[in-house]
Amino acid sequence: MRTPGGSGAGDDARDTRPAAATPAGVRFRGPVQLRGDRRDASTTDQRLLDSRGPSDWVHTDPWRVLRIQAEFVEGFGALAGVPRAVSVFGSARTAAGTPEYEHGRELGRRLAEAGYAVITGGGPGVMEAANRGASEAGGYSIGLGIELPFEQRLNEWVGLGINFRYFFARKTMFVKYSQAFVCLPGGFGTLDELFEALTLVQTRKITRFPIVLFGTEYWGGLVEWIRSTVGPAGMISAADVDLLHVTDSVAEVVAIVERSQQGIDESELVGTEDSW
Repeated sequence: MRTPGGSGAGDDARDTRPAAATPAGVRFRGPVQLRGDRRDASTTDQRLLDSRGPSDWVHTDPWRVLRIQAEFVEGFGALAGVPRAVSVFGSARTAAGTPEYEHGRELGRRLAEAGYAVITGGGPGVMEAANRGASEAGGYSIGLGIELPFEQRLNEWVGLGINFRYFFARKTMFVKYSQAFVCLPGGFGTLDELFEALTLVQTRKITRFPIVLFGTEYWGGLVEWIRSTVGPAGMISAADVDLLHVTDSVAEVVAIVERSQQGIDESELVGTEDSW
């Protein structure tokens, strides 16, 4: 199920693996491959959101809607047939062979064995580890890449890969097609996905699903700050802290995900109270 190519994604990190992994002189801009001397350091997101420059953006932005629409159509079409899935986030800087990498690999394998597709940002580090574990177990390994100003690519363990130009289109795919989010140690990109998911669940914009933080030592300080500072300051309710699960056990992660699905699976069989 290993399919090389494309554009990777993850935290604020470059792909530090040997250059031979990518053909010399090849760069990726969304789904577009560039070779040669052409240099374009900006990304599609930057060109959309940056307010600097001449006012001709007024004439070009309406046309960008078509490109944005195409990303949603492409994403929905590619992922429509995906079985129930879990998104795994974590740092692109995590090196192979480290405990974090091996935990990601085991998590991908265990989720695949439990019948879940594994969705990552498609890049190196923890994302590669989770894709690798799912692929090695014969499961569904998915990578959602993003255009970045520096060279990246989808890791070789991605079975189904999609490259996005816009972060918001990519984020929609993570939320729409996942039954749970699992965050291993990571940087700004991981924190971004974590707090966006928390906000969507807290505000009931999406059906509540598990948000699991793997690594008590890494995440403990953040959770304690939320519990001891954010909560008492009245910025969140006491129940909001319970939206987070923190663990060091891969088996517990899978158990949390499966418990969350039991009610959904039962309702599909017998219906809900509203339908009786």
